Amino acid sequence: MKVLILNGPNLNMLGVRQPEIYGYKSFESYLEELKAHFANIEITYQQTNHEGELVTAVQQSQAQGYAGLVINAAAYTHTSIALGDALAAVSIPKVEVHISNIFAREPFRHHSYLSAHCQAVVCGMGLLGYHFALSFLEGNEKNKEILG
Repeated sequence: MKVLILNGPNLNMLGVRQPEIYGYKSFESYLEELKAHFANIEITYQQTNHEGELVTAVQQSQAQGYAGLVINAAAYTHTSIALGDALAAVSIPKVEVHISNIFAREPFRHHSYLSAHCQAVVCGMGLLGYHFALSFLEGNEKNKEILG
């Protein structure tokens, strides 16, 4: 099973940027833990600060053979209709992740243009949210095998 993890703007600063909100660990170091735990999943990771690159990655994900997509679009979650449209255009299972609890933060963060196009949303669990997203996708794949 192949899964693409997409991270949006400023998530390249994890471990440095506002660690009281986002934690002290870089995503790259956490990614190694995810890959070790989910050895049966081929995980590809991409981070970009550019909205168009996220849109293109989402659009190409299904054609590139990914069975699932984990996306933390960061601030674009609350502003990008284009990214929501891209998610609607692909039929692979998608999970939206937020490290912080977006509902406990500024009001503009309470709305997501992505959620309606994802099968699940995980927020407020720190980096562990990615673990739960991958567990969901892994279980979804197993259920497809069982249910046909």
